[in-house]
Amino acid sequence: MSEHNGDVNGNGGGGARGGLSLVPKTGVKQAMKDFKSDQEVRWCPGCGDYAILAAVQSFVPELGLRRENMVFVSGIGCSSRFPYYMNTYGFHSIHGRAPAIATGLAASRPDLSVWVITGDGDALSIGGNHLIHALRRNVNLNILLFNNRIYGLTKGQYSPTSEVGKITKSTPMGSLDRPFNPISLALGAEATFVARTVDSDRRHLQSVLRQATEHRGASLVEIYQNCNIFNDGAFDALKDPEQRDDITLRLEHGRPIASASKAARRTADGGIEVVPRSEVSEEEILVHDAHRADPSTAFALSRLDEPAFEHVPIGVFRSVERPSYDELMADQLAEAVDRAGSGDLDGLLMAGDTWRIG
Repeated sequence: MSEHNGDVNGNGGGGARGGLSLVPKTGVKQAMKDFKSDQEVRWCPGCGDYAILAAVQSFVPELGLRRENMVFVSGIGCSSRFPYYMNTYGFHSIHGRAPAIATGLAASRPDLSVWVITGDGDALSIGGNHLIHALRRNVNLNILLFNNRIYGLTKGQYSPTSEVGKITKSTPMGSLDRPFNPISLALGAEATFVARTVDSDRRHLQSVLRQATEHRGASLVEIYQNCNIFNDGAFDALKDPEQRDDITLRLEHGRPIASASKAARRTADGGIEVVPRSEVSEEEILVHDAHRADPSTAFALSRLDEPAFEHVPIGVFRSVERPSYDELMADQLAEAVDRAGSGDLDGLLMAGDTWRIG
C-alpha cells in the first residue's frame, strides 16, 4: 500500500461514530481512487463482485478513516479476492476461517476497522461455526456475505444457499438439501445488526453499509450477488424494472412494510403475511421496528422470501445495542490489572509447581 500520514498503530486523529468510535480519523479528504489498489481486478466479466467493490471503494472515503487503520479479511472463494483490490491492509485467510482471524484482530486492536468479506459457500459451509460464534459474541466486525447461491470459484457446484432441486455439476439430478437462509441464521445467532441488499442497487447497498459501520458490534450484511457464469439470473426478479417495485418490501425503521402492490400485516396467530395492498388499511400495515429487542418479528420477516421471490424484504432487519466482545474483554483485562496491581511476569511464570532442567 502507499504511504499515509500516521502509523499502523493509529497514533493521532480523532474518533468516529458507532462501531468506529476508537478508530483514528485521517483529517484529510479522501476519494474513491485512494482506496483502489494497484492490482488488476480479476473476476469474470459481468460478475456482481465488480459492483460491490465499486460501491465499497466509493463509500469508505466518507468514513474519514486512515487506510492503515482499515483491514479486510477474507476466506476462500471468488469474493475473497476482495482484499487485493482495496488500498488498505488485508488478509486472505483460509476456507471459512475469516471470522475467527478477524475476531482476534478486532479484539486485540480496537483502533482498527475490521471487515470480513465472505461468500455463501465460505461462510455457511466450512465456515458456519466461525460465523455464528462471531455473531453471538458480538465482535466488532462488518461482515459482508456475498450470496450468489452457487460455488463459483470451483466451477458451479451447489452451495448451502442453493434451492432444493438445483441442478449443478455436483447435483445432476437436483439438490436434496434445504438451503440456509443467511438472515434467519444470523438472527438465530442473536446478531445485533442484520441486513440484506442487492449488488446492482448501489444507493441501497451504500445506505446499508453506512448503517452497518455506525453500529457497534457485529454487523452482517447479506448481498444478493449475481454469478453470470454459473448461476446467471438468480435474482433477476429483484432487478427487473417491471416487477421489482411490486415484490421488494423495503425495510426502513418506523415505516410501513409495503411495496407498490403488497403489504405485510400481522396474522391472528401472531405471524406475518403478505397480502395485496388494496385489501388492507394503512393502519393494518405492519410498521417496521428494527430496534426491537425481541428478534422474533425480524425472524418472521426473514422468511417472507419463500415461495421464491414472490415478495422479498430488503434493508435492515435488526439493529439493537449490546456490549461488544472487545469492550467486555477490555473491561475484564482492566479488572484483572486492578486486582493484581502492576504484576510480576517472572513471579507469575515461576509460581506454583515449577522445576528447572539441567
